[in-house]
Amino acid sequence: MATDSTSSANSDTTEPVVVPLRTFLGRFLHLAGPYWQSEEKWKIRGWLVLFAILTVCQVIIPIQVNLWNARLFDALEQRSIDKFYALIAQIVVILIASMSVTGLHLRIKRQLQLGWRRWLTRRLQDNWMAMGHHYQLSHLPGNHDNPDGRIAEDIRTCTESAVDLAHSLIYCGLLLISFINILWTLSEGISITLGDTTLPIPGFMVWVALLYASAASSLALWMGQPLIRATDRRQTAEANFRFGLVRARENSEAIALVHGEVGERRRFSELFRGIEGAWRRQTAGLTRLFLFTSGYAVFSTAFPILIAAPRYIAGTISLGQTMQSALAFQQLTSALSWPVDNMQKVAEWRASVERVLSLNDALQALRDDSSRPDAHAVMVERSTTPTLCFHDLTIADADGRVVIEGFSAEIAPGERVLIGGDPGAAVKLFKVVAGLWPWGKGTVSLPCDATLFFLPQRPYMPIGSLRGVLAYPSTSDSFAEGAMRDALVRVGLGHLTEQLRQHNSWDQVLTAGEQQRLGFARLLLHRPRWIVMQEATDALDPESERRLMQLLIDEFRNATIMTVGFHADLEAYHQRTLTLAANHEGKMLIKESRKDWQTQPKPHSSSWSGRLLAPLRRRSERRSLTNGIGGKHGDWRN
Repeated sequence: MATDSTSSANSDTTEPVVVPLRTFLGRFLHLAGPYWQSEEKWKIRGWLVLFAILTVCQVIIPIQVNLWNARLFDALEQRSIDKFYALIAQIVVILIASMSVTGLHLRIKRQLQLGWRRWLTRRLQDNWMAMGHHYQLSHLPGNHDNPDGRIAEDIRTCTESAVDLAHSLIYCGLLLISFINILWTLSEGISITLGDTTLPIPGFMVWVALLYASAASSLALWMGQPLIRATDRRQTAEANFRFGLVRARENSEAIALVHGEVGERRRFSELFRGIEGAWRRQTAGLTRLFLFTSGYAVFSTAFPILIAAPRYIAGTISLGQTMQSALAFQQLTSALSWPVDNMQKVAEWRASVERVLSLNDALQALRDDSSRPDAHAVMVERSTTPTLCFHDLTIADADGRVVIEGFSAEIAPGERVLIGGDPGAAVKLFKVVAGLWPWGKGTVSLPCDATLFFLPQRPYMPIGSLRGVLAYPSTSDSFAEGAMRDALVRVGLGHLTEQLRQHNSWDQVLTAGEQQRLGFARLLLHRPRWIVMQEATDALDPESERRLMQLLIDEFRNATIMTVGFHADLEAYHQRTLTLAANHEGKMLIKESRKDWQTQPKPHSSSWSGRLLAPLRRRSERRSLTNGIGGKHGDWRN
């Protein structure tokens, strides 16, 4: 994943591209629309029909209130106590109906929102957590940072706000149709004389309401346009800040050991300054919009009465009709003012949808690249033979710079192969075999009769019980507890046998060496026939490394082992060594050496002098790799 500083910088310097509304809505429907055609479509459509019926009932309620209001003022004007008592009973019925419709409507609406969010979340998270896309995404350029925030927060906004906005828009549309009819009936026509011609204009209050609301909505849309870009930038800044805090929590020990708190506070301040800048831009947009909408709300209360009052004063309509006209005018302008009232929500919804669409586009691009034979992507496929084969393999960086070119090799069942030399290139080769690094060309053919078990430098420690951590990626009940205890003892973690059922953040509890030992315990439980390791013992002392590697050889005598490592001690445990060295063009050449497994020398660390000198030798080797052929590739751990 991109670092926070990078994300923040990108968000501050890159303006979001504003696409046409029609294109935007089409892309959103293409992404989220299939929910309504999913496996539960009949159930969803049933909820949707009931939702529509209740929305119509919600429109009927204000119509009845409008009619009741006219009868009330007429009864007051006539001083009729009988009509007044009858109207009290009517309003109680309307009140009960309104409460019932509103409560049921809310429950169904939230059911639709939750179902839609669940479906869209699963769709994106399944694509994100597939074929290493979550890892590859961090190497791609583009606006798709913080995918966790986009899946957790932006999808929620996308679905919830979409239902809310669609409902309010349909509601306002039905309200508009209903109250246009009422206001048209209550309005008298007026005539405009132009020279010798008199033009009758029936329903003049309807035309006044339409002109009034249209002018207000157009002005509000124009004033609120910058709010969409400001809201998008604020959401990006908020996500960057949140991710920075999470990253600091996950690396709290490393920060504390080097007393990096001052640097972290400085970085937090920089990220928060991004929030402040986005906040100020959003505040400016909201201020312009609120200045208009607040004045519009006050004036809309008085304006319809001012329009209808002259007819009441002239005696052409009753007091009830005057108030009914005024309320109908308010309902009509309220319906027409939907863009004004929902400008901020639309801005937030569109910004969230754009973030989800960007993430989906990046994931779709990765998915298309991995499933389409292409000269610019490494193809990892299942072979027809029980061997691991590299066919004319070229590995490149994500930006296209070639690292390894024209590599062909075959690893037979039962071989133990060490890959060393340039760390950056070797680790990329490990990632290619794992299907995580598609950049380049050529083919990797995996053995037909086995699944590769990958042991990375730092095994993943999910939060939960130690049983679940030890069994990962299988479930915690996949292995007997006795087998788990035995595996822990054999790798030197016997002190953890009584904690198998404890829940904890084990990546924070266990040391780096203990985590690597636990990785070997997983091997003992899963019993793979093909093992691919990346610096899986670099946090161990030489004696512990020797014991674990010997345990590995003793327990998996017929297994194939492919190890990425960078110190000479590992050569004693392998039959072949592939060394990656840079040529004059900066590309990696692969030099191969073999030895007889039966006559191999013992490890350097078998003697007391070897154990004393091994740490110094490892540091010297890594320093030479970093400063020499590996220096141009950055950190030796990649």
